[in-house]
Amino acid sequence: MPGTTIASVTTLTPERPALCAPSRAARELGLKRYEFDLAVELGRIRIVSDGASGGRRVARTEIARLQAQAGFPQTLRERVRVVGTKEGASLMGVSEGRFARLARLGLLVPVRFYLNRYRAVVWLYLAEELREFVANGEHADLITGRTPETLRSQLTAGLDLRPRNWRGRHLGFLLRQAEDPWARAGAIASFLPSEEIAEIVKIPHERARLDRLRPTLPEHGAPGSPSALLGEQIMTAQDADEIAWLSADLARQLEATRAPWSASSPEPGRRDHVARRPRVRRVHTAPVPRPSSPAAPVDLATARACSDTPVSPSLPRSDHGPGADGPRPPRGLLTWLRRRSPRSAPAGDHARGT
Repeated sequence: MPGTTIASVTTLTPERPALCAPSRAARELGLKRYEFDLAVELGRIRIVSDGASGGRRVARTEIARLQAQAGFPQTLRERVRVVGTKEGASLMGVSEGRFARLARLGLLVPVRFYLNRYRAVVWLYLAEELREFVANGEHADLITGRTPETLRSQLTAGLDLRPRNWRGRHLGFLLRQAEDPWARAGAIASFLPSEEIAEIVKIPHERARLDRLRPTLPEHGAPGSPSALLGEQIMTAQDADEIAWLSADLARQLEATRAPWSASSPEPGRRDHVARRPRVRRVHTAPVPRPSSPAAPVDLATARACSDTPVSPSLPRSDHGPGADGPRPPRGLLTWLRRRSPRSAPAGDHARGT
């Protein structure tokens, strides 16, 4: 209609939060949850700690950075793709036996493992790392040639570095996520036997705190089941040199936790304010005697005659004060007592004197 003004209505969309939960970030990146967790462990996706809840979050800027990469999301998913022995051997162009020997020698490092229904350990490897191993010309003899005698003798002796390499890789991930010496100490302790921890950490409250900070390792089966015991064995250091290395690293981290605090502090992490408070030396001096009130007034001449201390003359009387023109009140003990207790006698007694 003419003369009618139509006001434009602007729809306000709520502002998207700067951080989002891992589950939502995985959906926006086109990853399954285990792929997202592996990408975080490998450093493909950067996460931050939410100060309010303390949980893990992904920044919107990080999601935008990954989405802007060429070939997204196929390239990102390929970088976290894992394969088993059969698929890995096919990818490298070798037999399954040779692939297993290379893995047992520690040349191929697994990133995951699980137990199948027969309680056999199935190791998983990054497809990206297998392709890089093949592309490296220094490994040509290991892929197509005969295995050297020294390596064959180690395999005959039962060498298998897959569990140890997995522990080292997972420990590196936990240490990157740790934010303080206590968290790093807990990460190291999670791979040591309990008797070794008790030997290193002798203070009970430190050992209790260390147990609380130990990160949760992957579970395999119900607690106490054969699968869980086998998984626990894989996740615990077995070799003497590995135990010695982890024990020394744990001792260093514990020393780092104690360094900022006083040695007499009852708990690590609590400041010993009493020990850090500067001590003030007290100087004991002789008490100063308080002047005592005389039993009777002493005139100036008597004071000068009986004391070696010079006595200053009295100040001149003012002509403007009360009683300046009247008779001077008598001086004596009763006058002094009345001045101390003015309510003890009527005012007329001052005129009578003693």
